[in-house]
Amino acid sequence: MQSPSGPVGDVLASGGASGVGVGAGETSSFEDEITIRVPARSIYVAVLRTAIAGVAARCDFNVDEIEDLRIAVDEACGLLLHDAAPGAMLSCHFAARADSLVAAVSSKVRTPRLPNPTSFGWLVLSSLAGAVRAEVDGDVLTILLSRPRVTAAS
Repeated sequence: MQSPSGPVGDVLASGGASGVGVGAGETSSFEDEITIRVPARSIYVAVLRTAIAGVAARCDFNVDEIEDLRIAVDEACGLLLHDAAPGAMLSCHFAARADSLVAAVSSKVRTPRLPNPTSFGWLVLSSLAGAVRAEVDGDVLTILLSRPRVTAAS
């Protein structure tokens, strides 16, 4: 599958929601991207939690960081599923960078609007993911998460 285009693709290409990632002119021996689409139903969120755990493990995140990312993806999905349009798909695009992991979780929603930044789910996301941002494009809501990798030399 191709990477998302538009604002989401721009964020992923730049390395993350807060500019975290490989900068211009830098090279990386580690860049993988995957996209998973599942029906926008809560029973499929486990698939996305497992996928982020696998990608995070490949990026050498530690066990606690992997669990934080699993919970963050779960919360992002919860925010989207709350207002998912009937028959919508839940799409999650993961970009593993040399120094970060970026996830863009999106779905078509009934009432396209940004999540409340004071909601419990958003506060959980903000504390677990490193950087979080939401975007609305037509009737699609996307939540972008970016978690930098902490290396032993840091």
